[in-house]
Amino acid sequence: MSTFRKFSIICATTGAALLGMIATPAHAGQCPAGQEGGNTLADRPTAPKGVSDKVIGSIDLGPELGANGRDLRLRRLVIQPGGVVPFHSHNGRPAIIITLKGEILEYASNCRAPIVHRAGETVNETAEVAHYWVNRGKSVVELLSADVKGRE
Repeated sequence: MSTFRKFSIICATTGAALLGMIATPAHAGQCPAGQEGGNTLADRPTAPKGVSDKVIGSIDLGPELGANGRDLRLRRLVIQPGGVVPFHSHNGRPAIIITLKGEILEYASNCRAPIVHRAGETVNETAEVAHYWVNRGKSVVELLSADVKGRE
């Protein structure tokens, strides 16, 4: 193999590895060590407060996957200081959230302490969790949510 070919392979491999590190958001928002376990969330809020929720786009999953009555959607949520995304579950409606801006707390049924989500971090939301989110900071928080939703 020529020196130029070896150099090209090394550059391509290194470039791909660096791109993967830069383009992949950090997974975080883990329950703090030792805090895993049931949480009744007795004081859970049931109404949104200071939250705007805009659907950016959606795809009808009926023609795509045979999942009639279901949509894959992308939403932008903006949570004002003191704002609340109310208690909800993800049973039958998984989601992936990325925090674009700010820091927000999640109160989850499977963790006894608040879970911190910071800009650039993602979290997977599945049937195992029921939760709510609160912006206790002084800055606006922005989230993107990709989720599967039934049509009402």
